[in-house]
Amino acid sequence: MTESGMREVAVASLGLDKTTGAPVVILREKDGDRFLPIWIGADVAEAIALRLQDVSVPRPQTHDLLHTMVEELGGTVRSVVVNDLSNDTFFARIRLEQDGRVTEVDSRPSDAIAIAVRARVPIFVEESVLDRAGVVLDAAGERGPAGARWPFRFCSCLPSQAVDRPIPSC
Repeated sequence: MTESGMREVAVASLGLDKTTGAPVVILREKDGDRFLPIWIGADVAEAIALRLQDVSVPRPQTHDLLHTMVEELGGTVRSVVVNDLSNDTFFARIRLEQDGRVTEVDSRPSDAIAIAVRARVPIFVEESVLDRAGVVLDAAGERGPAGARWPFRFCSCLPSQAVDRPIPSC
C-alpha cells in the first residue's frame, strides 16, 4: 500500500551496528527492495523487540501507556510516517484520529515505530527519504547498488521479518 509520495514499510529486523554497538531498526519496503536503517536508543529498541516478540511485561511501558492514553481519550492511532531526514536525523509523524478529525504529532521515528507496532498500524516512509537513505541488499545479504549509502555492518537481534534475504545474526 502506498499513499501519495510515500511507501509502506515493515519492521524487517532490529540489529546492532557492529562498529558502535548502537541499536538499529531496519525497515523494508513492502512492495520494493529497499531497506531503511535508523539508529535508535536501546530503550526503544527493547520496547519494539518486546512487542514484536509478543512478550508480556507486568507493568505498561511508556509506549504502551501512550497508546492506551490515545484510546482512552477516544482516539485511534491510524499510521506513522517517517517524513524527513535532515543533518543525519530522521523525523516522523504519528497520525491520530478522534471524532473524525485527523491530527499529526511530531515524533522521533523510534517512538513512532514503537507505537505503530503496538497499535498494529501501517508505517510509511516518504519516497524522498527512501531515495536518500534507503539501501538495497543483494541475495547474500550484502550491500547492493546503493551500498555506498549504508556505511556500517550490522547483525540482527531478532529473527528477520518480511525479509527474503539473509541478515547476519549477532
